[in-house]
Amino acid sequence: MALQLLGSRLLMLLLLGTTVSEISPTEVCSNTILPGSKGDDGEIGQEGEQGKQGKTGPPGHPGLTGELGSPGDAGQTGKTGPAGYKGSKGDPGTDGPSGLKGKPGTTCDCGRYRKVVGQMDININKLKNAIKFLKNVILGIMETEEKLYLIVKEARKYQEALVNCNLRGGTLAMPKSESTNSALAGYVSQAGLTRVFIGLQTGAGPPDQGTAVYTDQSPVRNYTAWAEGEPQGTAANSSCVALSSAGRWSPVLCEGSMFYACEFTKEQLAPVTLQQ
Repeated sequence: MALQLLGSRLLMLLLLGTTVSEISPTEVCSNTILPGSKGDDGEIGQEGEQGKQGKTGPPGHPGLTGELGSPGDAGQTGKTGPAGYKGSKGDPGTDGPSGLKGKPGTTCDCGRYRKVVGQMDININKLKNAIKFLKNVILGIMETEEKLYLIVKEARKYQEALVNCNLRGGTLAMPKSESTNSALAGYVSQAGLTRVFIGLQTGAGPPDQGTAVYTDQSPVRNYTAWAEGEPQGTAANSSCVALSSAGRWSPVLCEGSMFYACEFTKEQLAPVTLQQ
């Protein structure tokens, strides 16, 4: 009985499967709406808000050099520099025209005055000798017809010695002749010294004017008193010159310290010159 019931159920399932397979898919009712054809493009919408700033990109290649700008305004005037050193005496000027002839003088009986004038001349000569003694013995100054020379017994470097002589109203001694050089050498020897700075440097002049120049920028030309083998090719810091008691010139270190000789023109001599 059970087997018959199972067989009838299997038969019904088989018939039902056959019926369903024969039904067409298009005959199945459906509520799905199929898509239509593509419509026309709509209008362009409004511009959106600006987005956030992106990351900094890599640097670009260097650009071309721009044109030169126009010159700027002139700057303010700087401070006045220090006063320069006193220049050397200039050449004498030309003689001026003769003056008008003066009125004739009155006859004078000057006999009684001649005796007074003669005594004044004697007193003036005595005074000159006293002044010369004061300069030579007490102050240690050497005198020639045109110049005065003073050995300063304070060891200084060359540049300091030059400035010190300038402050006294002169400059470092410049022996430009044999007589001046011999007198200076004797002066150095009398002072008990072996050598002193003088106003001369090597390697400072133009090639066409020699290699040695005095402190007044004039080149050494007609007279020299170099020691044997001098001047040699020396370094810039050995370009200064010393005068020995034997009257010979030799290059020395500018940064070395030694005594020095100052030179003064009599017309330009100031009281400060006599201070040691």
